Order: sequence, then C-alpha cells, then structure tokens
Amino acid sequence: MRVKDSAIGPTAVAVQSSERAATAASAGSGVLLAALGVATFSLTFPATAWALEGLGPWSVTACRMLLAGLIAAACLLALRVRVPARRHWPALCAVAGGTVVGFPLLTTLALQTSSTSHAAVVVGLLPLTTAAYSAVRNRTRHSRTFWGAAVTGAAVVIAFAVQQSGGRPTTGDLYLFAALLVCAAGYAEGGRLAREMPGWQVIGWALVLCLPVAAAGSAVALWAEPGRLTGHTVAGLLWLAAGSQFLGMWVWYRGMSAIGVARASQLQLAQPLLTLVWSVLLLGERLTPAAPVAAVAVLVCIGVTQRARG
Repeated sequence: MRVKDSAIGPTAVAVQSSERAATAASAGSGVLLAALGVATFSLTFPATAWALEGLGPWSVTACRMLLAGLIAAACLLALRVRVPARRHWPALCAVAGGTVVGFPLLTTLALQTSSTSHAAVVVGLLPLTTAAYSAVRNRTRHSRTFWGAAVTGAAVVIAFAVQQSGGRPTTGDLYLFAALLVCAAGYAEGGRLAREMPGWQVIGWALVLCLPVAAAGSAVALWAEPGRLTGHTVAGLLWLAAGSQFLGMWVWYRGMSAIGVARASQLQLAQPLLTLVWSVLLLGERLTPAAPVAAVAVLVCIGVTQRARG
C-alpha cells in the first residue's frame, strides 16, 4: 500500500484519504438516520392503539393521511421543490399505495382485534418480505441459504399467529399479512426511487398524491364513525401523521439512500423488539412467552438473509 501511495504522489493520497473520510461520514450519518427511522416506526402500533381509543379505523387512517399530506405539501412548497419527472410517478404511486394507504389502513384494522405485541411479531417479517419482493422486482439471484432463512422466518411467524389465535389465523392476522405485501412493495419501490431523488421528497410527493383521497375520506369517515377526542387520541394521531408517516419515512428513505437497502434493513431488526417494549410501557400489555421467542427467531432468520445477501 505504501508503494502505491508513493507512486501516485502525496496529493493524490490526500485526495483519496479525504474521499474515504467523506464516505465514512456519509455512511455514519446514514446509519444514524436509518436508526432514527426504526425508532420512529417502533411507536407506530402503540400510537395507533391510542388513536383508536377515540376514533374508528377509517377515521384514523384518513386523518393520518390528511395531516401528513398537509405537512408534506407545506415543506415542498416552502422549499420550492420541482414536480417529479413523469417516469417517477409509477414508483410514487406504488409508494403511496403501499406505505401511505395500504399498510396504515390494514394494520389499523388489524389492531382492532390484535394486540400491538402480536402485530409487532407478525410485521417483524417485513424485512424478509421486502427483500423477497426486491429480489423478484430486480431479478436478483440469492443463495439457497437466503431463501431457506426467508421461508423459515415466514414459517415462524405463521406458526406464532396460528398458536396465538387458537389453531387458525384470525381476521386481524389476514390484515397483517396483507399489510406485509403492500408495504414491501412500497419500501422496495421507494428505495429504488431514493437513488434518483431525495428520500424525503419520495414520501412527500407520495403523500401529496393522496391528499384528494385523504380529504374526501376524512370527511366521510368522521361522519360515518362518530368519535371523541381524548388526550391519547390526539397524541396518537399527531404522532402517526408527523412522526411515523412523514418524519420517520423521511429519515428512513434518506438513510437507505446513504447506506443501501440491505444494510438499513439490518437496523430494522430491532423494530419488533422495540415495539414489544413500548406495548408494555405505554399500553400496559402483558407479553405471552411466545412473543419474544418468536421475535428473536425472526431476527435470527433476517440476520442470516442479510449475511447471505452480502
């Protein structure tokens, strides 16, 4: 290495060292942003449970979309961001359908009958689902180890859901499994798009795209589902809109664009366990022995897939 450095000259060595330092700094900030996104997402289910104390599931979903969309529109207007190119809109529609509409609605419906700890374990399969979708979408070949770990993780979650529901999946489980599929598509397409435009603009334009539906849906849902505003309801709804739906997705996509989808998904391993902690601290839930065991088993499977991908 010293011979090469002396051959290319001190100036070139200094430039390379500067570039390596800049790359390391960018990776460090990317890890921090992705970790912040994971921490934000881990509060989504407890916040949803709080919001459901005073509002119906359709009202929670629509109002969450509306508030987050207004925040995103204000930021885009204030910074005078140009409208995305036409080629970006199909991916933005996938992000909107998966992360703005589909996942919030399906998980909110599920949490009417499922506990947050139960939902956290099932949705802990999301990194595997996203990786599988991305592999098919990008026509990427993975080893048998990768697919074996992915199938094992899915089997663990299905067995957990069946065991917890007394022998067969409940309606809430079906909602959660459907949420996994649509969110995986939204994550993967958003991760691809974040390579061409800032991550916060990806979620920002996806939210703006949903504003007409969110406004109409809020009006209809609030009329059809009379509710009451409690402290928990307001706090939960505000966190879902400003935290989970906008800030969390902002830093998550930005972190993914800096360190890559594979490395970012490793950080997401902590999300189910964090949610289990929040469910106990904020909601007073009692964890069944199977919940942490299944969560750790899924984490091990995801860790194997990450090493196999690397």
